Amino acid sequence: MAISRITHYFDYKSPYAYLAQEETFALADEFGIVLDVLPYTLDIPSYLGAAQLDAAGRDILNARNPHQWRRVKYSYMDCRREATRRGLVLRGPRKIFDSSVAHIGMLYAKRAGDFRPYHDLVYERFWKRELEDIEQPAVVQALLAEVGVEAAGFAAYLAGEGRAEHDRIRGEAERQGVFGVPSYMVDGELFWGNERIVRVRERLAAS
Repeated sequence: MAISRITHYFDYKSPYAYLAQEETFALADEFGIVLDVLPYTLDIPSYLGAAQLDAAGRDILNARNPHQWRRVKYSYMDCRREATRRGLVLRGPRKIFDSSVAHIGMLYAKRAGDFRPYHDLVYERFWKRELEDIEQPAVVQALLAEVGVEAAGFAAYLAGEGRAEHDRIRGEAERQGVFGVPSYMVDGELFWGNERIVRVRERLAAS
């Protein structure tokens, strides 16, 4: 039976997930499938340590060990290299943000209809460092309004139904084995990482 639906998990603070967006949506268009896009909020300090940079680029927390810093520096170098190849701007954030408020904003936009304008705007501005307050509900509400979503109900949604939905999605993702982004669930099979998009394409083509 042909696969008609896949689930894609993302996090706005993941540079790898940012770089996967264009190809992910193109894949859905190519195969004419339903793409269920869902947030998965990463707990980066739990495995890469916490960090916060001052205006001079110095870490003021000193919570990461040398191995963690090597991994982080390589990851951003690798992502900037790919972003440059594509003509995109990718500037690392000065701290590890809690992206859950922005993710709940995406769920709110999704419930209202078309989440894509909000989704694309958050990604673009965040990685240009033009949006460094994604933890602030008022900032997310303003972004929703900017892309034409009626945002008056966002604060109530964030405090209640939206937070519950965010947590439910994360729990369900983890029960399926999700641990990072970008991730794809294809007919019960998990694929993780940008380099696995080609495998997702092969899986769809073979169905």
